[in-house]
Amino acid sequence: MIDWREIDTVLLDMDGTLLDLHFDSHFWLEHLPRRYVELHQLDQASQDALKARIMGEQGTLNWYSLAYWSRELNVDIVALKREVQHLIGLRSDALDFLTWLKQAHPRVVLATNADRASLALKLPLTGLENYLDAIISSEDVGAAKEEQAFWFALQEREPFDPTRTLFIDDNARVLESAREFGIKHLLGIKQPDSQRPEKELQEFIALDRFAQLLPAELPGQRSHI
Repeated sequence: MIDWREIDTVLLDMDGTLLDLHFDSHFWLEHLPRRYVELHQLDQASQDALKARIMGEQGTLNWYSLAYWSRELNVDIVALKREVQHLIGLRSDALDFLTWLKQAHPRVVLATNADRASLALKLPLTGLENYLDAIISSEDVGAAKEEQAFWFALQEREPFDPTRTLFIDDNARVLESAREFGIKHLLGIKQPDSQRPEKELQEFIALDRFAQLLPAELPGQRSHI
């Protein structure tokens, strides 16, 4: 699927790509609305109103900002996330893929819309930092990955040749933005959330497992994984 001789840089999304999106789906659509109603002693209809409000910010920096939602909802979002942090986990063979990348030596950069508060929660629980050369958050550059500004800012911080870069993300809008910027090798994720059905990504090849990307063994060669 990928000729690794053509790849110098690997850009990886976090939530839904390296990490199971179930944590985020559960938190934003179930746990937070329920706890918000409990904490502010509101009626059940307020849950639906909050879900609609959250979805209305989709694709913006506000959508990804824990500080924004803490301020807007008058709750401690990080504390509420910690209540369900046991759901944070790597997707299937993500660790095997990261281990292989570390041995293969392309530059590996986490390019995520998650803000620094989210990263501070998830990185210690997953150990992702051990496999990354750099971490760039949309909060760092002031633009979400859905915007061209993100990619220009990323290239300033992490110079890369778009024609020799692989980018993997579960979000079709983000992949479209990366394609517009000129990134040549683009892959999606079929099932970002292990508890939800597979997604259709009509314009992009989507992965079942990262193992699909690994080169076949040469005769007499042992796998690194």
